[in-house]
Amino acid sequence: MTLTESTMIPLGTACPNFTLPGADGQLWSLHDFHSPALLVAVMCNHCPYVQGVDDRINALAEAYAGRCAVVGINANDAVAFPEDSFAAMRKRARTKGYVFPYLWDEEQTVARHLGAVCTPDFFLYDSHRRLAYRGRLDDNWKDAAHVTRQDLKEAIERVLAAREPLETQQPSMGCSIKWK
Repeated sequence: MTLTESTMIPLGTACPNFTLPGADGQLWSLHDFHSPALLVAVMCNHCPYVQGVDDRINALAEAYAGRCAVVGINANDAVAFPEDSFAAMRKRARTKGYVFPYLWDEEQTVARHLGAVCTPDFFLYDSHRRLAYRGRLDDNWKDAAHVTRQDLKEAIERVLAAREPLETQQPSMGCSIKWK
């Protein structure tokens, strides 16, 4: 599934407030993130698109530690997709060594407020927690070795330099969110 211009929420939209349980056993809220930028990655365990890029998400979190906080949010229906359950999230976060909080949006409230439609779906917020980028990670989810354009990384750099958002933002592509 890909997003069209009409389904994208406008830049400048405030990040929705949230308090969600993390795979690390902690409760996380929007106010726990104090860095100049915040990346919210709507993701899950079973999606091949997420599996293709989650190491890159982790690498971004490491590379931008202290400057751009990263948080993963899983909103998939765990009844219909048990591989996306909270228990499975805990296991995946440990196995993959996620250096970012991986949160469970069981009621799907945050994902709906974000306007998320697929996994992965990326939302980058500036220091005022206003949307500065909504789109893809890069131009090759299947093979990191063949990436020629790192859209999300460029957007992060622009936010950190207090520059205008990317003029053209390529929509995310992935599996549709499994709504209840």
